Amino acid sequence: MAKSTPATLALQKAKVAFDLHEYDYDPSATRIGMQAAEALGIEPARLLKTLMAKAGDEVVCVLAPSDREVNLKKLAAAAGAKSAAMMGAADAERITGYHVGGISPFGQKKRARVFIEQSALTFPRVVCNGGRRGLQVELAPGDLVRVLNATAAEIT
Repeated sequence: MAKSTPATLALQKAKVAFDLHEYDYDPSATRIGMQAAEALGIEPARLLKTLMAKAGDEVVCVLAPSDREVNLKKLAAAAGAKSAAMMGAADAERITGYHVGGISPFGQKKRARVFIEQSALTFPRVVCNGGRRGLQVELAPGDLVRVLNATAAEIT
């Protein structure tokens, strides 16, 4: 299976050190992030799910611990919007260029403002999607914030 994705290429271009982790993706899993954390033996708070949302009229990318839910009121406040809502799968796929279950915050087709749950920054390394179902990248949270110009906020 190819390990080169738009996400891994973006990380290489940004000269970010990262490790790849592959696992058997389960398309029937109700919580994809939790399934990935369990399959890889990684604590769920350290494995970040990538979600696409709208804050007002703006498309945003949200990175949240796989064992927590995004609080849409907190996300709207962090984005300076009156409201926020999760995007449907078809819209998320069209905007990012990735399939649901393989959406990475890196290398998206259209760049969106990124918000990360601030509690994730307490870990020395975090894990997020590598741009393909069954592929995760592990990196320092500081590198993730820097490359994505992410805003850390309490969003869960």
